[in-house]
Amino acid sequence: MKKFFDDIKKEFKFKSAGPGKKLTGDSSSKAPVVQNSGHAKPRQVPTEGAQRAGAAALARIEQQQHPRPHSSHSAIRNQVRKELEAEAAEARQMAPECSRVPAKDLACLSVSGVYFICPLTGATITKNEKEAHIKEAILKQLVEDPLEASIMMIHTFNKDREKVKAGVDIISKYIDNILNNPSEEKYRKIKLSNKVFQDKVSALEGSREFLQALGFESTTLPVDGQEDAEEFLRLEEQDPRVLELMREGRDRLQSGEPIRAQLDRQPQAFRPSPHATHFELPSDFYNLTAEELKREQQLRTEAVERSTMLRTRAMREQDQQRERKKYNYALLRVRLPDGMLLQGTFLARERVAALFQFVRESLADGWQPFELVAPGGHRLKEEEEVALNECSLVPSALLSLSWDTTVQTDISAAGGQDVLLLKPELVESIQTIS
Repeated sequence: MKKFFDDIKKEFKFKSAGPGKKLTGDSSSKAPVVQNSGHAKPRQVPTEGAQRAGAAALARIEQQQHPRPHSSHSAIRNQVRKELEAEAAEARQMAPECSRVPAKDLACLSVSGVYFICPLTGATITKNEKEAHIKEAILKQLVEDPLEASIMMIHTFNKDREKVKAGVDIISKYIDNILNNPSEEKYRKIKLSNKVFQDKVSALEGSREFLQALGFESTTLPVDGQEDAEEFLRLEEQDPRVLELMREGRDRLQSGEPIRAQLDRQPQAFRPSPHATHFELPSDFYNLTAEELKREQQLRTEAVERSTMLRTRAMREQDQQRERKKYNYALLRVRLPDGMLLQGTFLARERVAALFQFVRESLADGWQPFELVAPGGHRLKEEEEVALNECSLVPSALLSLSWDTTVQTDISAAGGQDVLLLKPELVESIQTIS
């Protein structure tokens, strides 16, 4: 080892002696070379032991410059989290472009899309059109029935149900004061600058139209202690008949509900097919907004955390339920005893009872008791308060219908059995699953 360090010192002295020069070069522009009076000893080759020691030292230096990656659980989790964060940033940039699943060929789809029926007009509309269509239909009714239209505006256009209730309570208080004190003018005036009116009533879309439908009119009145007049809503003194109409208007306002488009089941019958379990769903079933994409990324991050810990069966089932809740709709098929198929569209959060009702309304003899068996052999119960997405029926599933054996025995004994199980209008438009 001493020999090794002596060799290193000699090499250092050799390098510090200054740059060399060519024998044929011009020495006039070069710095003079210091002459060494002594004879330099020839440099010896390091021994094998010195070479091994030097190689080990270089390896240690290289290892310090390039440290080995940590293989601990936390290090792996941190690395995965960094990758997920990078994917999340990319997803946020692509959200406007990738918020929908690429459109598929309509001819290959099991259903063309998700549609709704407007309860006011009866028109069939897409889910992207329903809010604008309902709003337009309500506004058109303002001319024919301003009181009813304004009630629908208050309950439909304002999404915060707590604010709606607070505003309805204040308006009801206005009406109660008038009904209890019909001759008192102070109860028939509402100052528009009043803070309670501004915060609770005026903030509700449709509230002004409702008060005007009751007979309130906008006017400017002087205010005691103020130089400038202010704007009021004022109601002229009414006769008992009009007051009774105000009472009815108050009751209708308090019992009002939002106008919502109803999901179009799109009932469809299919011939017996070996492809009954094959579903091609449109993008409406998988539509994800930018906020939903962000939520999906959060769920993936949580999945990394869960993978590093032991999980009970209950915890795993809870995760499965959460995964199913990301679907808004379910396309369900029911195989009848004769092999025919009945298909319908449902909200994923609808109760199992809605499926039973749909099947019963589609059967030629809906009075007959029947059972529905889900994939895996699970028998659904109509009276259970359980949603479709809690029964593993989303986004699509094939169920089987079986008749009550006791009733079927009685029907057979009486010599009666209908040939067609579905209603004629469904059989007339029957299709084949390709």
